[in-house]
Amino acid sequence: MTEQAISPMRRESSLLRLIKAVALIRESWVGMVGLGIIVFWAVVAILADVIAPFPPNATGAPMTLPGGPALDGSGIHWLGTDQLGRDILSRIIHGSRQVLLYAPLATLCAYAVGIPMGLAAGYRRGLTDDVLSFIANVILSFPVLVLYIIIIATIGASGINIIIAVTFASAPGIMRIVRGLVLDLRNREYVFAAETRGESPWRIMLVEILPNARGPLIVDGCLRLGYVIITIGTLGFLGLGLPPPDPDWGKMITEARAFIQFMPHMAIFPCIAISSLVLGFNLLADGLREVSLRD
Repeated sequence: MTEQAISPMRRESSLLRLIKAVALIRESWVGMVGLGIIVFWAVVAILADVIAPFPPNATGAPMTLPGGPALDGSGIHWLGTDQLGRDILSRIIHGSRQVLLYAPLATLCAYAVGIPMGLAAGYRRGLTDDVLSFIANVILSFPVLVLYIIIIATIGASGINIIIAVTFASAPGIMRIVRGLVLDLRNREYVFAAETRGESPWRIMLVEILPNARGPLIVDGCLRLGYVIITIGTLGFLGLGLPPPDPDWGKMITEARAFIQFMPHMAIFPCIAISSLVLGFNLLADGLREVSLRD
């Protein structure tokens, strides 16, 4: 059998292993719990306009306790209202849309930048590796939160700028992970076979090496999504998140600070929302890691 025929078979086998790994997540109760939490918040975000009892920015009686009725009798504030009379449950529901939109987009952009850098550094080595590693080390030498604050304060607070900041701060870390994986995979026999066939370096990196590094990258992606969600919440808490009046879980927490002694629910419920979503991605990552070890 020729090497040209072996390569498509290997890629098909790699695809089958990926499908098998996804199916095996059912055997990990930890992963299933995490997936369930993520699916719950995804459904909430998709159906926000249907399930939210009030518009997110509609005002009513300020600082209503959980379970209090609306002044106009149009419903019940199940989680109470904030200092402006906005329904907390509705703002949490609509805020999930912002988180589940910008966190995955920012993470994907960071991987879109970090993966090619890591592939080039790990496969080409030499000057390319030295230059890219130096750039990554310089960026990683800054405290991450300080770096986010500097970027957002410079270019302004918006959803797009959050994506830019996360991409700039996270891509070097992804580059380091991919570089380490490539250094391990570049000496495998199928890479030598591709080089013998005369395939281009980028084809070898993208077709032969990258698919075989997918497992650790998928697990890291789930964990990194949790970190990005925390980052978005932190930026919102510092007043550098999404501009008003968009519902922002982090902003809801910082707005509740002045009232936390006698109206703690205003901060507790957004904190629970952030923690539960981060927990979901962390549990899913643990489940995927467990499945990959079995596989």
